[in-house]
Amino acid sequence: MAVKRVLVAMSGGVDSSVAAALLAQGGYECIGATMQLWPEGLPHADDATSCCSLQAVEDARRVAASLNIPYYVFNMAAEFTEQVIDRFAAAYLAGATPNPCIACNRYMKFSAFLEKARALDCEYIATGHYVRVWQQAETQRYCLAKGCDKNKDQSYVLYTLTQEQLAHTLFPLGNYNKPEIRKLATELQLQVVAAKPESQEICFVPGNNYRKFLETYRPGSQKPGPILNTAGEQVGRHQGLAFYTIGQRKGLGITNALPQYVVDINPEKNAVVVGGQEECVRTTLLADDVNWVSVPPISEPLEVTARIRYRVEPAAAIITPLSHGAVRTDFLKPQRAVTPGQSVVWYIDDVVIGGGIIKRTNSGGPVDA
Repeated sequence: MAVKRVLVAMSGGVDSSVAAALLAQGGYECIGATMQLWPEGLPHADDATSCCSLQAVEDARRVAASLNIPYYVFNMAAEFTEQVIDRFAAAYLAGATPNPCIACNRYMKFSAFLEKARALDCEYIATGHYVRVWQQAETQRYCLAKGCDKNKDQSYVLYTLTQEQLAHTLFPLGNYNKPEIRKLATELQLQVVAAKPESQEICFVPGNNYRKFLETYRPGSQKPGPILNTAGEQVGRHQGLAFYTIGQRKGLGITNALPQYVVDINPEKNAVVVGGQEECVRTTLLADDVNWVSVPPISEPLEVTARIRYRVEPAAAIITPLSHGAVRTDFLKPQRAVTPGQSVVWYIDDVVIGGGIIKRTNSGGPVDA
């Protein structure tokens, strides 16, 4: 049986390092590679915990050397700027709240990186994500499912994967939990990463300071405007739509007897709308740019659980396909801070059915148009 070659995405962290080690132990011919993503001249989170730092590259290189596998650095800054950073900025400036990690996975790790793998004659790519994949015997369709470690499950950020990508991707960590991975790193003598802290911020937004980043990346793009209550009365002024997100309470600069939250962002009026906590819940959302993962596109309503952000529990819902390709999600219980620009991901048990970008909610009437 021929040895299968795999290109391992190595970020310099413990997860991708152990993934490479497990695959090498399992008989794969491994090649390690790091994507150099940050554009020249653009500040980024260049510290030990950032996946895009110079330290991360050095750590990945040292791990590859210890595993005796080839290692490359791919300069993919131009693609990253176009596909991730520009999309991130455009969404914020349009009043949405994007998730750049989903865009990075969609356009970089499982698209551009897969192309690099094919150029190196690799049958697979591999990452350190905590998810599981299997192929159904009857349909031959690949299923994407939650990782066994509930606290590390990353299925939410991988809902854009296609059947072709799943067929050529390995996820060695899906059946492990994080403590087991750190223990394995020590046992495998990968001390350089065994105790390395988790990456906690977006690599191109130093200090998670979105305002500073947008002011630098798109100078002059922010236009102050009115803060309105839900009755349409002006109660304050905002500094630019990109600096506010649904559910936000702090930093509004308004006075009210009751706590006020951002309940809507209206790009047409350049307005931020605030209201009480009870006005921050929604029962319905419309998602577009939909990708069906473990099942073909549905034609009838389907009972699922739906996750509207990475770190929230999926909630019971019914999804209904619409004629123009979008999907309506109706929750059995109201959900707080449903945010346009974020993604909704649908599950049956642990299996990812599909997902899409939240376009709008029922704050302004029907969402199925």
